[in-house]
Amino acid sequence: MNKELFLTFLKIGGFTLGGGAAMVPMMEKEIVLKHQWLSKEEFLDIYAVSQATPGIFAVDMASHIGYKIGGVKSGIIAALGVVVPSIVIILAIAIVFSQFKDNPWVEAFFKGVRPAVVALLAVPIFSMARSARITWANCWIPIASTLLIWLCGVSPAWIILIAGLGGFLYGLYLNKKQ
Repeated sequence: MNKELFLTFLKIGGFTLGGGAAMVPMMEKEIVLKHQWLSKEEFLDIYAVSQATPGIFAVDMASHIGYKIGGVKSGIIAALGVVVPSIVIILAIAIVFSQFKDNPWVEAFFKGVRPAVVALLAVPIFSMARSARITWANCWIPIASTLLIWLCGVSPAWIILIAGLGGFLYGLYLNKKQ
């Protein structure tokens, strides 16, 4: 059973383009219709829980489905099955690109792609900033964090720890003030 579960999620992870949400129809087809491991209602329940669970959506779905089918071991096996194709593809790309990194054509391509990548990253950043209630009064925090990481080489882990501690202390300050 676990071998079939792993191979099913390996297929889902390897042949679905577009991220976790794009995998849902294929997961439903494989898990509910083909193998009948879960009912449609169970699948939808797992879908809802996975939407609310932090982490990579496809891994959350796979681990929840695997757990429902066969417990913790099956959850781990399903999650591994869905990520293995991505890991293999990324490693293959890294190996290939490392061979061509000094090629002037490849360098020119990546220099040309950089502005597009910045634009693609900027849209969700501004969207998240809006939902995180970042204003002109507090925008110095992400700016200072970015500069500390970029210019001073401070580890992002330290930034996260300090920001968490700062937020906690600020929350205590606001509660005492009220």
